[in-house]
Amino acid sequence: MKGRAVHRRIALLAVLSALQVATARAEVVELIPKDRPSWSATNLFAPITGLFLGGPGYWYSARKIEIETTPPGAVLDLFYVRINFQKGYEQTDAPATIVLPSRIEAGPRDSLMIRALLDGYRQREVHVRVRSRETKVHIDLEPLPNALVAMTHSTFAGRTTLSFLTKEALTFRIQDASDGFSVVLTSTGKSPGGAATVEGVHSSVLKSVKAQQLGEDLVVRISLTDAARARKLETRSRQVFDPIRGLHTFSLDLVETDGGATPVQRAQTALKAIQPGMVSGCSAEFDAALREQLEPSALARALSPKGGFTDPYLRAALKRLGELSPDGTLTLVDGTRFRAAIPIELSAAASQAGDVQGYLVLLRQFVAELEPPADRRESLRGLIAPELGVASFDEIVSAAELREQHCLARAD
Repeated sequence: MKGRAVHRRIALLAVLSALQVATARAEVVELIPKDRPSWSATNLFAPITGLFLGGPGYWYSARKIEIETTPPGAVLDLFYVRINFQKGYEQTDAPATIVLPSRIEAGPRDSLMIRALLDGYRQREVHVRVRSRETKVHIDLEPLPNALVAMTHSTFAGRTTLSFLTKEALTFRIQDASDGFSVVLTSTGKSPGGAATVEGVHSSVLKSVKAQQLGEDLVVRISLTDAARARKLETRSRQVFDPIRGLHTFSLDLVETDGGATPVQRAQTALKAIQPGMVSGCSAEFDAALREQLEPSALARALSPKGGFTDPYLRAALKRLGELSPDGTLTLVDGTRFRAAIPIELSAAASQAGDVQGYLVLLRQFVAELEPPADRRESLRGLIAPELGVASFDEIVSAAELREQHCLARAD
């Protein structure tokens, strides 16, 4: 019993200590106007009325109001307002203690306006009369109605696409900048997972992509490389809804106005350059290792036809894989076979492309033949794992390449 009592005392002391620390961290801000309101009958009768309102201190003691927010840490804009005129302004972070003038030094219409702002949440305003009895104000902040679930980046065959997956349909605007442009997603916050998919994105077209929450808007700043700016890319946008996942996708394409058929011709040449030895042997170890580490549902979404510009390229790559097979078939991980030369069977295989053995390593080779070295890793990510962050994808590919290298070492 003694032991339990000791533990309870220790726990109580810990709670009290935490409360003391939390209280100590509350910043004290003084917000007292320099000029006082006009003298009135209230000043004359204050000594008497104070007896009925709580004692002499009711009128003459300094006012203090403690402000907290949920979640904590919101920025507080504090305005002292007298008859619709601003008499003072301070800014601090919640939690905070605000020191106001005594009630006798405040007018009957003096008020404290509190504006709470926190990234990812709607801003809120609260008004408190200085002469009121309120000593504590707790402000509950509501999350923004929309959130960025993920951003995907695809750079392939001379075309770059940025897609924003959100819970609700987006309202957006595009702002030009000296080094590129910004996409402003209004009333949208970013989820932890969504932030990870933005970090580290770059290519021969994109110098950097950065997302910054500015109040209720999420601003995605896109910096283009010097070469991309010289090419004078134009933007095309579209929005679609995925009823299965309940997500809206806003896609922004960066394309050259005079691209023509050159990308298609280059892709056809790249596919013809792929030979059987490039997608067999120890390359199969890379393919298997990559598939084992990627989430099956995410891989299926990435490779299944979805009306994007990469669909024809992916279908052509799948057909080429069948041509490289000794018996002209595409084999799924469960042993199912489809003949690539028969369109209906090729379509059936395309609907299950994530399970086709050898397909991932063929796409790696396809990208290697088609894209410059600096873009190959990012191009492959855009094809097979667009919703996975750059750093996470790099780890997975590195592990798959290591497994392939071990296979080659054993073969030697």
